Amino acid sequence: MTGKIVTVFGGSGFVGRHVVRALCKQGWRVRVAMRRPHLGGDLRLSGDVGQVQLVQANVRNRPSIERALEGVEAVVNLVGILAERDAQSFQGTQALGARNIAALAAQAGVRRYVFVSAIGASPDSRAVYARTKAEGEASTREAIPTATILRSSIMFGQEDGFFTRFAEMARITPVLPLIGGSTRFAPVYVGDVAAGVAAALARPDAQGRTYELGGPRSYTMKELLLYIMWVTDRPRFLLPIPFLFAAPLGYTLGALSRLPLLGPAPITGDQVQMLKQDNVPAAGVPGLSDLGITTLESVETIVPTYLWRHRPYGQFHVPKVDEISRIDA
Repeated sequence: MTGKIVTVFGGSGFVGRHVVRALCKQGWRVRVAMRRPHLGGDLRLSGDVGQVQLVQANVRNRPSIERALEGVEAVVNLVGILAERDAQSFQGTQALGARNIAALAAQAGVRRYVFVSAIGASPDSRAVYARTKAEGEASTREAIPTATILRSSIMFGQEDGFFTRFAEMARITPVLPLIGGSTRFAPVYVGDVAAGVAAALARPDAQGRTYELGGPRSYTMKELLLYIMWVTDRPRFLLPIPFLFAAPLGYTLGALSRLPLLGPAPITGDQVQMLKQDNVPAAGVPGLSDLGITTLESVETIVPTYLWRHRPYGQFHVPKVDEISRIDA
């Protein structure tokens, strides 16, 4: 270990667990700032004995952030939410939280800083998610001009929020909603994103730059749903829902999901707005290859390794390719 400390905010989440492992492999001492550190004991297994430290912090509580930043050399901000729920709001988490972390990191003299955002982040977006991500980018760059911003397409990997989510839906319903069927995505493996984060901290030429991260190829929304049905061997009817009807439905479901005792919504109004635009890296913008990550994992290689559990007959059941191929939306 180098003895240098990096604090990772959001290190206990889907992306964070991979980032913590990647930073441990680089030799960093990793301090994971999380709201409930008593639930993150498994993170200590990401590195050598004593290499990972868990501390309590809330991005809306500045004193807790200051404690998490004591003596650090670098900071990674992974904090983000896909939908608002309970006390977690886009404004409080992705805008205010990012501003707090960056401002206090600047006061602590931090210059090596990585902020993970999302492709589509824009102050002009109709989606609050995208607008608050853009606010987070702006406040981060204002406080720390040397910060590296990584905008990612949808990520895949075990326990992801896309492939796993639709596979679970296919288990309980004969119909899958198809919203924005022609919208394109460039799914990127979460492990490759984590490698990109580690590389951004290690490379001086990455400071002050913005990267857009995507996988080796792009797919339409319809292609991804058909692939999920094939991998899980669950033929389902794809029901096209025009944006005109999908948006109010999403906003209604999103509002209901914030009520106590109700689970997360299958789709929110914000997610519908995001589906109106392609989610692929822009031409000419630096990407993972510019960070030295040249061999990328594909959807076809990784996704079947964790979606098999959603098949009717288990891991060794062979999907009926012909049956799936006859499905037409």
